[in-house]
Amino acid sequence: MFGGIVPYGEAIRGLSVGVQKGVGVLGATSLVGACLLPQLVEAGYYVNAFSRQPVMRRSEGVVWRELPLEPIGPDGKVVNLSFWICVLPLWVLPDYFSFLERSGVSRIIVLSSTSRFTKAGSSNEEECLVVKRLTEAEACINKWALANDIECIILRPTLIYGLGGDKNIGEISRIIGRFGFFPLFGKAKGLRQPIHANDVARASILALGCHDIKRQEYNISGGEVLSYREMVERVFHVMQKRPFFISVPLLLFKVIVLFMRLVPRYQHWTAAMAERMNEDLVFEHDEALRDFGFKPRLFELTEDDIA
Repeated sequence: MFGGIVPYGEAIRGLSVGVQKGVGVLGATSLVGACLLPQLVEAGYYVNAFSRQPVMRRSEGVVWRELPLEPIGPDGKVVNLSFWICVLPLWVLPDYFSFLERSGVSRIIVLSSTSRFTKAGSSNEEECLVVKRLTEAEACINKWALANDIECIILRPTLIYGLGGDKNIGEISRIIGRFGFFPLFGKAKGLRQPIHANDVARASILALGCHDIKRQEYNISGGEVLSYREMVERVFHVMQKRPFFISVPLLLFKVIVLFMRLVPRYQHWTAAMAERMNEDLVFEHDEALRDFGFKPRLFELTEDDIA
């Protein structure tokens, strides 16, 4: 077999040692999903990776499946795949409730975001919509899990970075690479606690395997607190460039954003992003450390972490 979509029977052959060693991953092609799959295999799980698009690749210990589908084995019976990790956009998960129920889900780790709190009261309507969708999705998922006796753990990471595939550090490095400088609003002294995508994946696996927690919500963050400006300076250094900042008034920044949004790559830019450069967006992860031993790395960038 050279990758791609395979019969479900093959997807579960590795579960003969016990269903507890099988896990389904929704959103497997995402940044966190890419970090999650090899870590799950290393942890001893047989991985069923689900994607809404056909995937043609070969991964040791991973079988790719295309959504939507019915969790039916070759004998016509429903396959019991009880452990799941969801790294899809949170508000998409309710579309798969019935699918998960038919698969026999009993425990699921769900990825949300601290944006639910940091973007509350934003001056940007799109960001307010994100907050609304996150809040409503979390409530919907918790209600569904409780009604179906499913153990559901929600993880809310802070600013995710890694492998050049994020819209945070990766975006900063692209701007520096193209223009040679980075625009700042004010002193950009707001505190940040970036978390690497690999650490988000590791937190998901730790939470999945900790059966002392049944229905909990955790904020997870990086192992180092630094200002927005310091964070950008680290990117300059990894790119072997001298830090070069241009202070931009908020009004001018808003004008720049209007033009930048005409380019598809920068459609997610908002003036509210500049406003938050001076706001502290720090979240403790003490509860995650206490309950399932989560210990994130410091913010030590490598060349692999920038675009």
